[in-house]
Amino acid sequence: MNNSGVTVGLDIGTTSIKVVIAQTTGNQFNVIGAGNAPSRGLRKGVIVDIDATASAIREAIEQAQEKANFQINEVIVGIPANQIEMVHVEGLVSIANQNKRITYADVQNVAKQALSHNVSSDHDVIDLIAEEFIVDGFDGIKDPHEMIGVRLELHGTAFVGPSKILDNTRMAIQKAGLKLHEFVLAPLAIGTSILNDGEQDFGTVLIDLGGGQTTTSVIHDRKLKFNHVDLEGGDNVTKDISTVLGISYTHAEKIKRDFGYADPTQASSDKEFSVEVVGDNTPQLVNEHYLSEIIAARLEQIYMRAFDPLSTVNGLNMPGGIVLTGGNAALPRMVDYAKTILGDNVRLFIPDQIGLRHPSYTRAMAYAMFASRESMTQQVIKQVIMSHREDTDSMQSIPSVSKQSHEYVETSESTDQPLYNYDGKQDDQPRQSIFSRLIQTIKNLFRED
Repeated sequence: MNNSGVTVGLDIGTTSIKVVIAQTTGNQFNVIGAGNAPSRGLRKGVIVDIDATASAIREAIEQAQEKANFQINEVIVGIPANQIEMVHVEGLVSIANQNKRITYADVQNVAKQALSHNVSSDHDVIDLIAEEFIVDGFDGIKDPHEMIGVRLELHGTAFVGPSKILDNTRMAIQKAGLKLHEFVLAPLAIGTSILNDGEQDFGTVLIDLGGGQTTTSVIHDRKLKFNHVDLEGGDNVTKDISTVLGISYTHAEKIKRDFGYADPTQASSDKEFSVEVVGDNTPQLVNEHYLSEIIAARLEQIYMRAFDPLSTVNGLNMPGGIVLTGGNAALPRMVDYAKTILGDNVRLFIPDQIGLRHPSYTRAMAYAMFASRESMTQQVIKQVIMSHREDTDSMQSIPSVSKQSHEYVETSESTDQPLYNYDGKQDDQPRQSIFSRLIQTIKNLFRED
């Protein structure tokens, strides 16, 4: 990202904003600072007040700067997978050099040419993964720089989304006083950063349990092959607690963190705590098991919505299993409960760097890590992506990435990209819903109130 080897990942989430500052030396990736702030100006994942969102970003940035004693000027920003499309692109250019030696300018030209005919005017490219380059008919080339040839081709996959998603992101970042270094697609960055080589090669399901939405992805052959977004997350769990117990949202969030269990079978009916019911001056006692039933009812619905599309594309028996992460995954016994629905091969990912040991930091850390590992060829392609919209209008030369700044919004619509097929036995159907069994209990509680 700059000469100091420092990258800054910015995660603009529905419920919180996370910042991770990391320094890369050789193959060592070290976190030197982190910050977080409650999200403001977002509703159902959509920015409704850019100034408020910019202020929240600035708050998280300042916290990270103070911890790292490092001035942040530009950031790598993750884009959620809502409304994202995967588009196969191809480009072909002649080598202009008199000595026919391929330069990075030629890589820029072929990437620019590949994108010019495959992206509609109301969409922008988030990332372009070059699957291979072809030089004079010789295929399978990963980096054509310095090779000799007269014709250069690029075959790859472009991840594109509505322009408004990127425009609002740029604006929020600009108003926060920052420069946008590059965009990264959230599930792609997370999957290729936190999974090991074998998990990426043979196939792994990644479930990102965020505050405002849950994203299910399949990484296979080191590529993002499938994506599904469900607009339910930890925020819905908190709202359920608030509604059922008749308490404020803030109080519901607190008792969820202090007493909540994801698996009711591992929560105690004997352990009670008091809650302040709205309109009642006398605190009421609630036990941990009952609270856990409320939590599990919503979690089951979330996991079932992930189960169904995964079963459709034969994704439930990936050799790498299922990896959970995201802030909502921090609830105690989350893995145990997920196994009752998704099968036994489930594990939780938590960053192991000091100061980040909570799954809610996974995205921001992955964004910084993803950018720090980009090859020079990938960086050159990213320069083309960041200037693609301007080039479409002006056809001018490619400006420096560090001078790009504009706007963000997480969309509120779910997408399904069933591009993956895996031959294997599917898991048994999930157990009967406990959500319906809780309905009568909830009704009874309201009658008592």
